[in-house]
Amino acid sequence: MKDIRDIARNAVEPEKLERLVEVLDDNHGYALYQAVSALKMALSSADDATFVFEAGSVEIETEVTRQTFEGWIAPELQAMEAAVDQALNEAGLEPDGVDRIFLTGGTSFVPAVRDIFARRFGADRIETGGEFESIASGLALIGREVDLDRWTERRSA
Repeated sequence: MKDIRDIARNAVEPEKLERLVEVLDDNHGYALYQAVSALKMALSSADDATFVFEAGSVEIETEVTRQTFEGWIAPELQAMEAAVDQALNEAGLEPDGVDRIFLTGGTSFVPAVRDIFARRFGADRIETGGEFESIASGLALIGREVDLDRWTERRSA
């Protein structure tokens, strides 16, 4: 925070960095996360959407296109493609050796993310449904398995 404040003092437009300091100091990070998530969700089904963030004295409202958003996330999209390539390579598979693709989480609705998998595997192999619940269900199953292991260990001790 000291570094950010130092940069703000010497910035060409210090008021912009002072607003960042306010967001951080006043713990508006979660509100910012929610605003970004709402934008991501809106851009998953529309070509443009309005980003709205209001916290303390910070008020931002601006139009964002899907193309602009995809530019912002381009490094993450490249990392996803590299991870898919790595997984296929380590599994010793070609894309046509994969029967089904299960995408999960809110990011799986982002058209550029879905496109990575559609291009590589074919849109007909992508399964949809339960994108939000599947993560929680998987964690619950892992938790249940860990609890069963502990219960079994206690019984055999």
